[in-house]
This record gives sequence, structure tokens and C-alpha cells, in this order.
Amino acid sequence: MKLPKGALVAVVDGEKLALFENTGQPLDIQLKTRPTPAIADRASGAAGRISSDANPDNDTQAEDGFAMGVADVLNNWVLTNKVEHLLVIAAPKTMGQLRKGWHKETSARLVGEIAKDLTGHSPEDIAAAIEKA
Repeated sequence: MKLPKGALVAVVDGEKLALFENTGQPLDIQLKTRPTPAIADRASGAAGRISSDANPDNDTQAEDGFAMGVADVLNNWVLTNKVEHLLVIAAPKTMGQLRKGWHKETSARLVGEIAKDLTGHSPEDIAAAIEKA
């Protein structure tokens, strides 16, 4: 995948957010770590989820709420022109919640989505996954 220079890369799961900026060229991705803002948890993402032992309802609500909080922050940055190009890498379930929260302008500025959990990985591993996508 080509990633424009200056693009923001958001790596998200249900509990963590890591931000990077591509300081390299579109085919020579170099990720620089950016500060992570505080994320305000929203009450709940999706209503009507059924609780199970593997994914208790409270945990599901917390993860969904975190994803919606991330979507709010990214929407705000897009709408205030702090982000021109956005790539989102998220665990598949989190990606679904993020999509529900995107503003139409945020969707328009997405240069790609990778449904994979890469939180906790090094910038080099993340850059390699982007180049393979």
C-alpha cells in the first residue's frame, strides 16, 4: 500500500491507541511516533449485544465505548484540518465500531483500513504490514 507523506496512522484495539506519522515517502514508509491524546470513553458502542463468558457485556461496552471515543477524536482532527490523510489499523471488532462512528469527511480522508490487531507492535513491524497491504 502507498502511504502519503504526512499521513496519520492510527493503530487501535479495544483498549489502546497508538499514533504514527509517515515521515517517509509513499513507497518507503517511515513511521514516527506521535503523542496519544486522552480518549473519553463513550457510554456504549453497540446496543443489544449478548453477554457471554468469552466476552462479558461490561467488557464489550468498555471496548465499544473506547472505539467510539477514538472515532470522536479522529473526526475532530479531520474536521479541524489537522489530518489530511488517515490510515486506520484496528482489530476487526474495533474496526467495525470505528466505522459506525466516522463522520463522512473522515471516511473521505481515509487512505486505507487494515483489519488487524497490531497494537503493541514496533513502528517497523507496522510499516512492514502497511507495505504488504
